[in-house]
Order: sequence, then structure tokens, then C-alpha cells
Amino acid sequence: MMISFDDSQPIFQQIAEKIEDDILKGVYCEDEQIISVAQFASTFQINPATIVKGIALLVNENILYKKRGLGMYVAAGAKKVITSKRRARFYDELVVKLLNEAEKLEMTYEDVIEMIKQRSGDDRK
Repeated sequence: MMISFDDSQPIFQQIAEKIEDDILKGVYCEDEQIISVAQFASTFQINPATIVKGIALLVNENILYKKRGLGMYVAAGAKKVITSKRRARFYDELVVKLLNEAEKLEMTYEDVIEMIKQRSGDDRK
């Protein structure tokens, strides 16, 4: 499990996103225990309080839940919650900005779609 932290956002948020990424990739499945705070802190040399803060974000979003005395587990429907949240963020942060910029450049939606198709065609080579 590799993770490199950057200054673009607080570390606790990056930890939450890493756990979300692992859920989306199938590293953790529903009702499966995630890595413990102690293991996370030891592996990445991070203050346990920072990790707890990241996990608390996911608990508040019903992505994780606590089993008393056992640790943190992936909640039922967590993958759906993460996907929905990230699709909304993708739209707000990327698609809207893309279309606004295209409008400034006097590009039509069709122009943008053609560029996307061209790019995906390049990836198939």
C-alpha cells in the first residue's frame, strides 16, 4: 500500500480518499475490516490522531462503521456512496470547468466530444 501525501489538501482528507480508493478497487469489501489506525500510523509514520480524523470523515458519510473492540469495517453500500459522491465531484470540478473553457474558446459540445473520442482512439493504439 503506497501513498504519498501532498500539500493540495489536508493529510486526513488524503487518508480518507486512500481508503475510498481501496474500497473502489476491491481491496476492502463490504463488512470487511480495514487496516487499523496503529498499522496505518506505523506504516506511513503519521500521527494516529490524523488517521482517526480521516476515518471519522468516512464514518460520518456511512462508508465505514465501528465494531466495538474489533476495529473499523466497510459499510454496506459504501462503494455506491463513494461512486455517487465522486461522480458529483467529477461533474462539478471537471466537466463544468471543461465546458466553461470550451465556451470561451467558442467550441461546441460536439467539438468537445470529438476531442474526447480522438483521445480515446489514441489510447487504443
